Formats: sequence, structure tokens, C-alpha cells
Amino acid sequence: MTLTVAIVGRPNVGKSTLFNRLVGQKLALVDDQPGVTRDLREGEARLGDLRFTVIDTAGLEDATDDSLQGRMRRLTERAAEMADICLFMIDARDGVLATDELFADILRKSAKHVILAANKSEGKAGEEGWLEAYSLGLGEPLRLSGEHGEGMEDLYQVLMPLADAYEAKEQEEMPDVDVELTDEEADAEVEGKSRDFTTGRPLQIAVVGRPNAGKSTLINQVLGEERLLTGPEAGITRDAISLRFDWGDTPVRMFDTAGMRKKAKVQEKLEKLSVADGLRAVKFAEVVVVLLDAAIPFEQQDLRIADLAEREGRAVVIAVNKWDIEDEKQQKLKDLKESFGRLLPQLKGAPLITISAKTGRGMERLREAVLRVHDIWNRRISTAKLNRWLMDMLEAHPPPAPSGRRIKLRYMTQVRTRPPGFVIMCSLPEKLPESYTRYLVNGLRVDFDMPGIPIRLWMRSQDNPYKDRTKSTPSRLRKHLGKKPHGS
Repeated sequence: MTLTVAIVGRPNVGKSTLFNRLVGQKLALVDDQPGVTRDLREGEARLGDLRFTVIDTAGLEDATDDSLQGRMRRLTERAAEMADICLFMIDARDGVLATDELFADILRKSAKHVILAANKSEGKAGEEGWLEAYSLGLGEPLRLSGEHGEGMEDLYQVLMPLADAYEAKEQEEMPDVDVELTDEEADAEVEGKSRDFTTGRPLQIAVVGRPNAGKSTLINQVLGEERLLTGPEAGITRDAISLRFDWGDTPVRMFDTAGMRKKAKVQEKLEKLSVADGLRAVKFAEVVVVLLDAAIPFEQQDLRIADLAEREGRAVVIAVNKWDIEDEKQQKLKDLKESFGRLLPQLKGAPLITISAKTGRGMERLREAVLRVHDIWNRRISTAKLNRWLMDMLEAHPPPAPSGRRIKLRYMTQVRTRPPGFVIMCSLPEKLPESYTRYLVNGLRVDFDMPGIPIRLWMRSQDNPYKDRTKSTPSRLRKHLGKKPHGS
């Protein structure tokens, strides 16, 4: 386990800006308006030679009810209790406000260790607020500027002894276990060879859909805890939050994304940033779970999202949520399958799973569907099998002969996976109609059991090695022709 540091404080004091600086990239959305961050976002922080996990939290609000602000506050307080260190930030330009004093009292009682930081304290404008921070009774405040990187050395000096103490405590609590080595491992130890412990790269899954489809609720159900902020309000999630955990026996990294509305309706700068963040999550994912609302499935925006995932070459699973409140389940399922085949022919055969994120119904079937499409997405077919298959396809339906010239498909091989990509060497590739390419792609799906997976097929012409060579006269003949005729 690594040291965890939670950054907490009022809205708009610069928590996400400092978070981005510590992780070395712009993971968290940053904007001038307060309350941008709503969920907990984790990242691997680096400060000199110090490595730790940093958590960006929602701004602490003076609300304790079940409103959105109240739920955000409870989530942040929970993060503060779980973290090893709380970095409590105030805005030095605003000085110490009444809410800062309130939250200082809460952290003093609940957090394991609190570091006070006065952010935005660069220049004379923040000096007065930095001095005022002493009144909170949390020790000497650090003078920071997350935006400009000032005070990072001071933060390092405070964190380092705490990190050392944490590591020493971990070593003390670690039980002594005698490990019995196999003969091969013992030989390796004698020879001074290190045993290689590797962890598999987690399966990357993005959950996407329209606002209020239940994406955060779904991930909370899979996790078995209220890790993400949920509620009846549409558009709660803003950042694309990634969470690493084991789903059954499979290590996964799951992205919760902001709800994607029609482009014409996305007007605010912040929502544009949120949607862009979600689109990046789709590009980095391996499997995309497109979450639909059972009451209004296959809306125009749902189709656009699913089509985007297919064009990006991702394996796709369609999950229909809120199935627990559906009355006519049999008829509804029949209608869904008919609409799916008609509206998304490019994903024909992709899994369509009915679930209830609220009750947990269908979670195991969803997991099995994700693992299956991921396996197909990584599938590789031998060249010998492909060429035998190609000959059968040509016999069943030969390619056309434009202008009387038969197009010859000579050879086929798989050049990539994730998604599967194939190249066919042929004559006149530019003359081969799109319909014949679709015939071959559909045949690949059926004969090699690859339903619903994006398949890329390219036609290439075999280059003639003599095509661009100029005719040259043999050297001996050229030498002979260069002589003057006899008698001249």
C-alpha cells in the first residue's frame, strides 16, 4: 500500500489545480466557477523522489442534508477519514472564512493527520491570508501556489518525514511469513536471479451514455460501495473518473464518464470540457459499455455514442438499465433486439444485456459479456486458416469483373488485433465495390465467431518490382553500338 493524501477545502480554492500539478498531467477539470469537482479522483503523485496517491475531492459545503451539496460533503468527509494525510487548503486571497473554521474543527476530530496550506499566496496579495491561517490552530500553514508551482519544496519537506513514518509502520505491521520455495526457485535464489512478480495490465472499460442513465450507480454496484456521487439530478458526473479494482477474478480499470447530450445542447464551457473528457476515456478504453435507459432506449444520442465507440475500434457491450421497473419485459426485450439490429447494423451481434444498476440484477451477465467481447477483440487467426476461408468465399461468390477484367484476390493475412485487422493482396483494389468488402467482413464475423466486434479490412495491390524500372540496354551491346562502323 502507498501513502494517500486527500486534498480538501472549500470550493474554488485550487484543489484540482494542485492535484494536476502533483500528478504531472491535467487529469482533473479546472474552471473559474466553483464546484467543478464532484467525485473523488485518484492519481499517482510525484514530488521529488516521493511517490504517493493523491485524492482530489469535492469542495466542502456547509450543507448536511440530502441535497447534491450535502452528498458531496459526505463523500469528501469519507475520503478525509480514509486518507493517511489531509491537505487542508484555504484561499490566501480570501483569508480565513467562517466555513474554513468549521471544516478545520471537523478535520481536527476526524482526520489522522492534517497539513494546512494557504493556496494562491504568491506575491503580497496572499501574505495577509497566509498569516491569518495560523488562527485555525492546525500548525504552521504552508505557503503554496498550485498554479505557479511555488511552495512545492516546502510541501515535500513536510510530507517526507510523514511518508517515512508511514513506511516504517507498514513494515512493523507486515507479518513474517516463511515461504517454501520450489526447487527451481531455490536454484534461482542461489544463482542470484531475481524472481519476476508481474501483475497483469487491467482491462480498460469505459461506461458511457446520456445523462441520468445510471452510469455512476452501475459502477457503485460493481464496486459494492458508494464510491461515486449519484442522485436524481442529471449531469452529476463531470470528470471521467477511473477506478481500479478486481471484478471477480479480473483486474479492471473502469471509467465513469459525464453524460453526453446532443452537441447543439452543449453550450457551457464546463460541459464541453466534461464531454471531451468522456470522449478521451472512450479512446483509451478497450471495452465500451453503452448504457441505455430502458424507458427511452436508442435515442439519437445513444446511437451516436455507440457509433463513436465502433469507429474508434472498441469492443462494445449494450447494457439496458432500469430493467427492474419495466412491466412488459418479454415484449420490451423483443422490441429492443429489433431496434438494435435495425439502428446499429455496424454492431450486429454485439451483446445486449438487461440490467438494474440499483438492485444489482444482471451484473454477472454483464461481466461475462465484457470478458467475451474483450477476448474476441484480441483474437488472432492463423494465415493458413484465413486463406482456406478466402478460397471458399471466392468459390461461393467470385468478385466482379469491371470492364471485363476479373479482380483477383490472391492472399490474406491478419496484420493487427484490438480490433482485428486484415489485409488482402489483390489486383485492382480500387475497383472492388464496397458491397463485396462487406460480404467478406460479414463472412469473417460468422465463420470465425466475431459478432459485434469492429473488423478492419484493407485491400492492397501487389507491387510489380519491374513496374517503374526503365528499359536499359545491356552493357556489352551498348559498348558495341558505341563503336564507329568499319571504313568510316
